[in-house]
Amino acid sequence: MQSCKNIFSVILLFLCILFSGSPNPSISLQRGSFLSLVPHSYLFSGCAIIRPPRDGGIRYRGLTQEQVREIVQILPVDYEIEYICRGNRVIVGPKVRKCLPNGTWTDMTQHSRCLWTSLENGRVTAKPPGPPVEGTVLHYSCHAGFILEGRNISHCTKLGKWDAPKPTCLCECLNHNKLYIGALFPMSGGWPGGQACMPSAQMALDLVNNRSDILPDYELELIHYDSMCDPGEATKLLYDLLYTEPIKIVLMPGCSGVSTLVAEAARMWNLIVLSYGSSSPALSNRQRFPTFFRTHPSATLHNPTRVQLFQKWKWTRIATIQQTTEVFTSTLDDLEQRVKEAGIEISVRQSFLTDPAVAVKNLKRQDARIIVGLFYETEARKVFCEVFKEKLYGKKYVWFLIGWYADNWFKIKDPAINCTVENMTEAVEGHVTTEIVMLNPETVRGVSNMTSQEFLTALMSRLGGKNPEETGGFQEAPLAYDAVWALALALNKTVAPLKAKGRRLEDFNYNNHDITSEIYRALNTSSFEGVSGHVVFDAQGSRMAMTLIEQLQGAGPPADRTVVIEEYRFLSQKLFAAVSVFAGLGILLGIVCLTFNIYNGNVRYIQNSQPYLNNMTAVGCMMALAAVFPLGIDGHHVHRSQFPVVCQFRLWLLGLGFSLAYGSMFTKIWWVHTLFTKKEEKKEKKKQHLEPWKLYATVGVLLAIDFLSLMIWQIVDPLHITVEKFTKEAPKEDLDVLIQPLLEHCNSEKMNTWLGVVYGYKGLLLLLGIFLAYETKSVSTEKINDHRAVGMAIYNVAVLCLITAPVTMILSSQQDASFAFASLAIVFSAYITMVVLFVPKMRRLITRGEWQSEQQDTLKTGSSTNNNDEEKSRQLERENRELQKIIQEKEERVSALRNQLAERQALRNRRRPSTGQNQNHSAPPPSSQPDPKSLLPPPGYPNPTTDNHSLPPSFSNSSNLYPADSKMSRNHCHNSQIPLLYK
Repeated sequence: MQSCKNIFSVILLFLCILFSGSPNPSISLQRGSFLSLVPHSYLFSGCAIIRPPRDGGIRYRGLTQEQVREIVQILPVDYEIEYICRGNRVIVGPKVRKCLPNGTWTDMTQHSRCLWTSLENGRVTAKPPGPPVEGTVLHYSCHAGFILEGRNISHCTKLGKWDAPKPTCLCECLNHNKLYIGALFPMSGGWPGGQACMPSAQMALDLVNNRSDILPDYELELIHYDSMCDPGEATKLLYDLLYTEPIKIVLMPGCSGVSTLVAEAARMWNLIVLSYGSSSPALSNRQRFPTFFRTHPSATLHNPTRVQLFQKWKWTRIATIQQTTEVFTSTLDDLEQRVKEAGIEISVRQSFLTDPAVAVKNLKRQDARIIVGLFYETEARKVFCEVFKEKLYGKKYVWFLIGWYADNWFKIKDPAINCTVENMTEAVEGHVTTEIVMLNPETVRGVSNMTSQEFLTALMSRLGGKNPEETGGFQEAPLAYDAVWALALALNKTVAPLKAKGRRLEDFNYNNHDITSEIYRALNTSSFEGVSGHVVFDAQGSRMAMTLIEQLQGAGPPADRTVVIEEYRFLSQKLFAAVSVFAGLGILLGIVCLTFNIYNGNVRYIQNSQPYLNNMTAVGCMMALAAVFPLGIDGHHVHRSQFPVVCQFRLWLLGLGFSLAYGSMFTKIWWVHTLFTKKEEKKEKKKQHLEPWKLYATVGVLLAIDFLSLMIWQIVDPLHITVEKFTKEAPKEDLDVLIQPLLEHCNSEKMNTWLGVVYGYKGLLLLLGIFLAYETKSVSTEKINDHRAVGMAIYNVAVLCLITAPVTMILSSQQDASFAFASLAIVFSAYITMVVLFVPKMRRLITRGEWQSEQQDTLKTGSSTNNNDEEKSRQLERENRELQKIIQEKEERVSALRNQLAERQALRNRRRPSTGQNQNHSAPPPSSQPDPKSLLPPPGYPNPTTDNHSLPPSFSNSSNLYPADSKMSRNHCHNSQIPLLYK
């Protein structure tokens, strides 16, 4: 019975080898399977099945796993088996064994073992490289965030074993809740994009897990399989993903066919699908794929760009030719709708399956000029071979093609066409391509804090030095990287809303629609900068990306780059000359004012205006005007090495000039406000003498503050030249040249900080000056007799400075406007200050002839108050009006007292009628001698008979106010009135 079984096994083995129709005839037998040793007494010679190595299996050609386990026990002579290993292990020893006629396998003296050469969450470096042999040394290291536990080195021994156990990489992080992502990466098949997209996605996942600001309580883990870009294989893998633990929160497929299958089934499990490599326009159907998103743009994204080009060049009639496949048909349908909305007509629409000859002839016959072609690269060569034959190229025609063809696709030899490379090159001359930009061309750091070039460097490191041109999906790798970041940011955005509802991400299951809705809402509103550009999804869940437009141009090889010519922008010389003339005239005016003030320093009117402070104002104005000249000097006048010196002159002249001019005016207003604005102390303050050293000390303090601040600035952070670059400009005469405008600036490392300090201090000083000028506008004092003019000058200077400073900062990139604002503000401020302060003094001294000194002025007038007689006159008028009111009140009081006295006198006469006559002869008239007490002034008024000082000083002892023979007495109150002082 045993012999019959052996004979049946051999016959079945031959039949399986000869007639096997299995799509995958190779199977592997794992260690632990039931195996039977066959005795050597059998009809056909052969070899018994042997055990596989540990952690490995055996691949049997033409047999299924069930046949090997239950039926086959003898393998025929010359039959070969192959050892395979699980995971990241390699065979050490013979990998293939062959059955010999003597019933044994080859190289049985040498053991075959599966040894691991990888480390989870770490790296393994083998020396020397290649399969492990005796003497091979492995070096272990862990990724960032993990700690190596165990030895970091291991040697391969003669027995084919490592001398140290495999170490492990332990995570340093806290125990986080894991969220699992189910991914399908096509490592083989029609589009092996997973070869680069899988390492790219894993790299993004590592960065996300190391970020403390993104999903801090969670850790993302990728569970991925090879879909081979085959929908049938993907169906099986999708079943494994959904029906095996753990639960996956999101699915990430690649390939349009696989994504279509996964996205259509995912809604049944409430799963979001985020694809990194699907361009089929059919996937934009929200009714069919309600939870689908993709970072790879749809093929229809080219169409808006094409329409914009049609409109730009004012084309209203186009033609199309397409290969009859789903992706191109749906793309062309979308284009037809868009051009119809734009008022553009598709006059000819041709299609073909394999041979485009008839379609191209129809285009020629219909006089098509603007042609959009949608076909794969192999068909593109066929099309343009026919285009050459039909002469459908040249200056009269424009072809729009897809931009993802290989470089020089038209020069590749193709046996399917009978055109030469020269023919193809001539036919494709001038065609336009549109291509989706998958790598950000700008050097910007996105949400992952990585530029596109840094990403490529890191990806090449992960690929282990593989040739990018031979690695599938290398161009789409940025899309996979950004897909992981889009998912991580969306999940992070859902944490707070879910927490408000009492839910968590780890609560997700395939029946939970609420969590899926939150993830959908977060993905739908995603917007961030990735390595592939700005990531944002449209209403259909498709990526919105930039489109690159290229045109093939001939007439000789183009330059490898655009020639950029640097061109410096200089200040307009006419503007500089005009402002310089005004500044020079202002300096002359300052010299005249300074000379006038010094020459007339002994005149009382000039002395009362604090001439030394006015001299400082004139010097400050001249320094500020002198700053206009270095302000207009640039690279047109001096060499770049001398430019920092010009910057220093600008800063110091303007800074110290402002401190002298404005500081001296501010000092006057400050002391006028300090001494004369408090009413209760006004009279006492007027008697005080204003010491000049206090004024000079105040100016010195302001000047010292500016000097120290400028000195510290130049020591800590000196000014230097910087060059600002503007947007490149294309000249009309040469398309291969770009002009790079440049502008020189005086700058320092912390320029904004210094300017903020200086502008803040000066601004507060200007605002305080305005306030003090307003407070002292009604004050009259002969000690600083021009403080009103100073206040007017402060108003003008403050307004001009507060307006000009922010405007010049905004216009710093416009050299003419910035110089005009700054220089004219300086000129106007200086002119206004000098005219307001000095011209009235000149006019007064010239018109009144007051050129004499203080001594002469005193001898001529006998008084030192002639210069202020107008002010005293106004003061006397106010006091006169106050006295009139007092006199009127006293007259009313006297009249009332007079009436009371008459009543008393009448009452007394009635009581004593017998003595009335004697009393009338001896007593004075009642009206002539009233009761002294009754004539006392009302409460609050001084006694006029005892206090001469109660009246103003002008009335107490002036002979010109009261006549010499007039006396104010009680005897004349009934028939006299005090004469008015002024009317």
